[in-house]
Amino acid sequence: MKSNLKKASLLLTGIMVGGKLLAQTPDTTASKNYVKPFSDGSAFRTWSIGVNGGVLTPYTVFGIKKQDFQSPHNQIGYGGYIKDQILPSFGLQADFLAGKVAGAVTPADQVNGTYTSFNTKINYSVDLAANFTLANINWRHEQGYIQPYLTVGGGYIAYTPTLTTASGPTNEGKQHDFFIPVGAGLKFNVANGVNIDLGYQVNFVNADNFDGSVQGATNDRFGYGHIGLEFALGSSKKPQLATHNPVASMRTEYLMDEQRLQIQVNQQQAANQQLRSDLNATNANLAKFTVDSDGDGVPDVYDKCPNTPAGTPVDGSGCPLKKPEVKVYVTQQDKEVVNQAVRNLEFDFGKATIREHSDESLNKLAQLLVAKGFNLKLAGYTDNVGSVAANLKLSKARAEAVKTYLAQQGADASKIQAEGYGKANPIATNATDAGRQINRRVEFSIY
Repeated sequence: MKSNLKKASLLLTGIMVGGKLLAQTPDTTASKNYVKPFSDGSAFRTWSIGVNGGVLTPYTVFGIKKQDFQSPHNQIGYGGYIKDQILPSFGLQADFLAGKVAGAVTPADQVNGTYTSFNTKINYSVDLAANFTLANINWRHEQGYIQPYLTVGGGYIAYTPTLTTASGPTNEGKQHDFFIPVGAGLKFNVANGVNIDLGYQVNFVNADNFDGSVQGATNDRFGYGHIGLEFALGSSKKPQLATHNPVASMRTEYLMDEQRLQIQVNQQQAANQQLRSDLNATNANLAKFTVDSDGDGVPDVYDKCPNTPAGTPVDGSGCPLKKPEVKVYVTQQDKEVVNQAVRNLEFDFGKATIREHSDESLNKLAQLLVAKGFNLKLAGYTDNVGSVAANLKLSKARAEAVKTYLAQQGADASKIQAEGYGKANPIATNATDAGRQINRRVEFSIY
């Protein structure tokens, strides 16, 4: 036991010393941490690797009373991972863990009166875990230095348990099972792209023979408390996404814009002073040529139709323009847009809910109605399930649903007529689900 604690102390001391050496030249310059707001992932270092070491024990935060061996013996464990930070607060990491887990029974609770202790060698364990960074935004400082995190995942563990009885140890052979690691911890930023990782993890093994003994119906579990180092991969000129504080970049961007704007304002003020004096002289001469009482864009001196109503298009003499008659023709391409909308339109059974995959073709139809000002008649139909009255009501509701959707996309609702005809005029058999789905439709006519 003392030997194991001594090894653990040496391991933790080595990692802490390494972290301190790396921390002697921390990069806190604004140029290293600044990233233009709303930049994509290429502006950051998203990949990182980590190594760690610590203590493995059958005791966890959930207690040890239901474990087969209730006297834990702490052992050394070690591991590592590679992580891809997909979002500022979410990443995926592949973990590796190895070491030993050991324990014994209390004198009053010896397993079957036979086994006295166990020692399980973790040959290896690999898992894929989701990593959630809980606090990488700091409103008080340019760079936050502590990021709490949570992890949860699933993987594969290979182990060899050894049971000890009064007659000596017995190797139980190599085993392997699925396990779920759940953990939490803190990361401390000690240098540019280097973090100290303090964490604790509970590993739930999908078996009861991790300790070599199968007792009751409770699966085995073990804990791993560790300290380690994380190194961001990539160019040191880019900040690590998981530790980046976007608030600081937004503030820097604001200050840079403010300085640029102030320079522009000073230059513009000088130019404005000169322009103002020139304009004052020019305006005095041109005042009589710029008065436009009715606001139609034609000065009064040239306006042959004064007092034109506001917003009325006028010609060069200020008189209202005659609005040309515009004829709109329905082309084959327009008909294809309508046919496509009819083919793709589907409703849920017994409802006036338009299915999502119908949206794209309805959007194109709405654009056509807006562009060419067509009138549209909607005729709603149902399948033969239900009463005549219910189907008439439902078909009307479906036609109205299409009208509402098109109007929401900008079409003129006054040019859309919606009618319901119930289960009349089926275009497919009502004997199958597919046929009934086709009959739940709204037909379109443009003119």
